[in-house]
Amino acid sequence: MRVRTAGHYSGIGGLAVLEGVMMRNRDKYAVAVRGENGDVSCRVEHYRALLEGSVLLRIPFVRGIFVFIDSMRLSFRSMGESTEMNGEQEESKAQGALTGILSGLMFLVSFALAIGLFIVAPFFIARYLVTFVRSESLLSVIEGGLRILFFVLYVLVISSLKDIRRLFGYHGAEHKCINCIETGKELTLENVRGSSRLHKRCGSSFVLFVMLVSIVLFFFIRVEHIALRLLLRIALLPVISGISYELIRLAGRNDNIIVKVLSAPGFAMQYLTTREPDDEMIEVGIRSVEAVFDWKEYHKDTFGREYA
Repeated sequence: MRVRTAGHYSGIGGLAVLEGVMMRNRDKYAVAVRGENGDVSCRVEHYRALLEGSVLLRIPFVRGIFVFIDSMRLSFRSMGESTEMNGEQEESKAQGALTGILSGLMFLVSFALAIGLFIVAPFFIARYLVTFVRSESLLSVIEGGLRILFFVLYVLVISSLKDIRRLFGYHGAEHKCINCIETGKELTLENVRGSSRLHKRCGSSFVLFVMLVSIVLFFFIRVEHIALRLLLRIALLPVISGISYELIRLAGRNDNIIVKVLSAPGFAMQYLTTREPDDEMIEVGIRSVEAVFDWKEYHKDTFGREYA
């Protein structure tokens, strides 16, 4: 599998939202959406991280925990904003407060469902197999394998939904725009169209890193009591997130053989979580990038390239 991925780190990142793309650059983010009338609207906002300026954000394996929480907060906020923009609604302060509350509830519900599906269910299925498999080490591997299997099946199931397929198309547009910039190409429709839809800093890759790290961690960390085992799996999630963040951060900034091997499973997963976008999706991605990121200045500083 040959993948043309980003050669330089620009510092921008994003995600797909309802009929649009969100791009973040430092403390600003833009949500660009194609409305029901076909026009593209864009909203630029400032985002303050939970521990902005804190020394904790500079400590390896600790910073990843807070980066993950911030990413989830911004994801739900952006999804809420794209829903409003797509419906062409005028947001009032009351609506904004309601959106914030609903985003928080969505986060809690989604987190609870993810815990149940990807941690609790594989754990108890593996426990059921204890009468057939006597090796605790093998059971740990089976449990981790089930966790990955459930995630892949989950993605495959939701991929059958039309709205999710379009979301994955915008996900592909987001990646293509970033890859286009980071490989030194001018941000045009044609160049973005020809860029890879796979990217090493993708959230899908992060989730897979989480699952792979959990297999290794749970293989070596064990307790006898069943309830404590389950609680330990949940309690160690911040630790696993911190380790996974450092791995994906390393992958995003390097391109040696070890990084390529580590990134390969994530790339394979992205074939499921991204789709080739159409030109209208790409146009939305470009609009979102240009709202928060001066890619021409970046090309000048990084590649020594200037534009008329």
